[in-house]
Amino acid sequence: MDFKEHLTTAWQNTLKFIGPVLILTLAHILVSVFTLGILAPVTTAGYMQSLLLALRQGREPEVKDLFSEMRLFLPLLLFGLLVTVFLFIGFTLLIVPGILITAGLIFGTIYTVPLMTDTRRGLMEALKTSWSMATREPWTDQLILTLLYLVIMSLGASVAVAVLFTLPLATFLVLSVYEERLRQDRFPAAPPSPPQPPAAAG
Repeated sequence: MDFKEHLTTAWQNTLKFIGPVLILTLAHILVSVFTLGILAPVTTAGYMQSLLLALRQGREPEVKDLFSEMRLFLPLLLFGLLVTVFLFIGFTLLIVPGILITAGLIFGTIYTVPLMTDTRRGLMEALKTSWSMATREPWTDQLILTLLYLVIMSLGASVAVAVLFTLPLATFLVLSVYEERLRQDRFPAAPPSPPQPPAAAG
């Protein structure tokens, strides 16, 4: 997998839609904070779908997109609560287990939300498909994506205002890889042709 190309795609789309994306990201953060995280999972779904349409169609993101996936409120709220419980347990044990659990969740479930919004899969089916996409050989590609995502988001967490830029950048990166994974699933490489038998002697 060409991660240089995916990073370039993420960077170019972040800059291309910088104004609308900054507004969308700020609105997403404010809604999440003021609802005490209750709407965070479902607005994350709307956020990712909005950026996916920008990536695919050049459609400019809009704030109303955050609420475009409200049908997924309950399953995503349940999923968000489960993730929170796992992270709480991990960081209660020690910092290292918490980091490992965070990385593991990102590794295996990073495609779950776009699969639910883009392909209309249910939560359990999306989780299974996300895991299947993540563990596709070479699985090291997924490990690299996980590390890149964690690094970009960590940079945003270190400076409060930076998250307005790093969140869309990281999201565009994930969605760019997601698009490649989808193409691989829909159009698998053709198997090699069997060798031709030697011509019979005349």
